[in-house]
Amino acid sequence: MEYLLEYLSYDPGRPLLFNSGPFVVLFLVFFAVFVLVERVILLRLLWTSFFSLFFYYKSSGSFFWILILSTVIDYFLGLWLYKTKTPWKKRLLLILSLIANLGLLGYFKYTNFLLEVVAGLQDVAFTPLDIFLPVGISFYTFQTMSYSIDVYRGKLLPERNLLDFAFFVTFFPQLVAGPIVRAAEFLPQIRARLKVTTEEIGIATFLIAGGLFKKAVLSDYLSVNFVDRVFDNPALYSGFENLIGVYAYTIQIYCDFSGYSDMAIGLALLLGFRLPVNFDSPYQSASITEFWRRWHISLSTWLRDYLYIPLGGNRKGTLRTYVNLLVTMLLGGLWHGANWKFVLWGALHGGMLAIEKAFDRIVKLPSNGWTRVVGVLLTFHFVAFCWIFFRANSMDD
Repeated sequence: MEYLLEYLSYDPGRPLLFNSGPFVVLFLVFFAVFVLVERVILLRLLWTSFFSLFFYYKSSGSFFWILILSTVIDYFLGLWLYKTKTPWKKRLLLILSLIANLGLLGYFKYTNFLLEVVAGLQDVAFTPLDIFLPVGISFYTFQTMSYSIDVYRGKLLPERNLLDFAFFVTFFPQLVAGPIVRAAEFLPQIRARLKVTTEEIGIATFLIAGGLFKKAVLSDYLSVNFVDRVFDNPALYSGFENLIGVYAYTIQIYCDFSGYSDMAIGLALLLGFRLPVNFDSPYQSASITEFWRRWHISLSTWLRDYLYIPLGGNRKGTLRTYVNLLVTMLLGGLWHGANWKFVLWGALHGGMLAIEKAFDRIVKLPSNGWTRVVGVLLTFHFVAFCWIFFRANSMDD
């Protein structure tokens, strides 16, 4: 009994991940019960929501209350947004939703970063506060924000059933590492009759196995045996070894991130739910613009729809378009981590997006195999170069 309680308790040193043995055991138990209750919609929703909250507890401990709080706030604000007809009141409710979501995200993820910036400006010593960063907070925060914004825009009717909305927010396959799911895509699936064909079971199994291989074999092997050693002490290695380390990290981060997304999509499909594709062979891109259509698609489309277009997109003139691209990618970089190196990473990508757009206005390259090969090589190496800033332990390195 003591062992069982220990197994079910949160271990800060071993948070629950898809590629861990404990998750396999827990998922098999969950799936066995899910198969028994899936025809009874209420039981299916209750069981899956309970397991999702338990999964998040095993990943972040007692901080699962943040997930519940975010769910409740956006559920009620969504209803009030729809009922309110006065424009200024609707804007006020939307602002409250954004403040609540960004406030939670800002406190847990960016408090130390902002305090460090202030300390640097005042030239005083900075001691980081002991603030735990809940797993996946960036993902489900963006997910609930997009829901509120869509309701405000009149593109989506609010979900009137709290259990259905909680199911949407907490659905465990995509909870901690995406894809970022839109309410319009997912909510209609919740009470639909679940049907998984034999072919889809095969696809789900392939995605789970392939994602596990990417994450647990390729990514972890490259990380432990080469990438970490080079990036921890780059001055100990030759220029060529550092270059190979950059190539290795370029492969590692793709296998890590896309592998986890593949497992999430596969697990959801096994349960009868369809999540959007999140990676589409991004290193085959012939430009940075194309790269961001293929890399972390759910995030790039989120930034496009809820940040770039509201800023004006390409509708306010050439210079404004370049500024909008840069601002969007700066904030996209900051979303990845509270550190200046992530801001610089975003600035490099935003700058190159602007340069490409300017270049396309001036020069029309012939569309053939050779220009694509050159484009793929240049794009891959620019992306790999930018990953140096993403992975390096410090700006000095």
